[in-house]
Amino acid sequence: MSLHGKRKEIYKYEAPWTVYAMNWTVRPDKRFRLALGSFVEEYNNKVQLVGLEEESSEFVCRNTFDHPYPTTKIMWIPDTKGVYPDLLATSGDYLRIWRVSDTETRLECLLNNNKNSDFCAPLTSFDWNEVDPNLLGTSSIDTTCTIWGLETGQVLGRVNLVSGHVKTQLIAHDKEVYDIAFSRAGGGRDMFASVGADGSVRMFDLRHLEHSTIIYEDPQHHPLLRLCWNKQDPNYLATMAMDGMEVVILDVRVPCTPVARLNNHRACVNGIAWAPHSSCHICTAADDHQALIWDIQQMPRAIEDPILAYTAEGEINNVQWASTQPDWIAICYNNCLEILRV
Repeated sequence: MSLHGKRKEIYKYEAPWTVYAMNWTVRPDKRFRLALGSFVEEYNNKVQLVGLEEESSEFVCRNTFDHPYPTTKIMWIPDTKGVYPDLLATSGDYLRIWRVSDTETRLECLLNNNKNSDFCAPLTSFDWNEVDPNLLGTSSIDTTCTIWGLETGQVLGRVNLVSGHVKTQLIAHDKEVYDIAFSRAGGGRDMFASVGADGSVRMFDLRHLEHSTIIYEDPQHHPLLRLCWNKQDPNYLATMAMDGMEVVILDVRVPCTPVARLNNHRACVNGIAWAPHSSCHICTAADDHQALIWDIQQMPRAIEDPILAYTAEGEINNVQWASTQPDWIAICYNNCLEILRV
């Protein structure tokens, strides 16, 4: 990964509100397209789809649609070949699947697992399975994770194309679950991990849901907010604690003992993104305005310093490394999205 000698390239987009959730499209024909979710502390929130006009080098908003409550996460369907419908998923009060066209974005289905109550337990996060895009997993403050199956039907007039059903729901933690992520291990379809307010990282196998494996527990039992699997080596994952200034790298073969701690940030870490194309590079982003790229190949020797640092003009809420364009990382802070060439 040649990180030096390239001219600095940054493209910036300013949204009309604070940006929280954000993600790159995966489709090869929509290269510089991202979805952004607003963070407004009221019911009415927005999602914008923005794209880079490569001629003018400016981001333009292609579409804005309403979303109840802020989106806790946004993901495009992990469709690297462009064979599925152009779908986008958001989590908040429920999991919603949206269909994107050139002129509009419309709701395909709302996936609600609380059929028999008026109360809904908000979703903290979700993940979309890369090997089988008909599988999604959600995490909730009600201590559960739910695995959803999608059916993509044929177009019949204006009938919605996509519907979903609960494949399984399980109590994953003793307290709120804050994140869920599928692992690429064992075929990439059945293994997933979750983190939560009880301070543990737990691993599950859809084929054997009667038990789970605790991979790590925070020594102070601080809540763990995020987890992120290495994209090239399924033995490694990264996690971080609430208000924590370090990112912990774990090896599932050595449970409960971190193989590395990345602790150069001077304020709490908000985001983690592994490189899509390299097993030893990871980007972390924090309230200290910094996005740091680390080379971890000398693990288990201590990793002292990042190899690249970028300072933004505000506290960075989110970082995403483009899976189909590994030269580009997106960050958001305040009302801004920036994409950075690495």
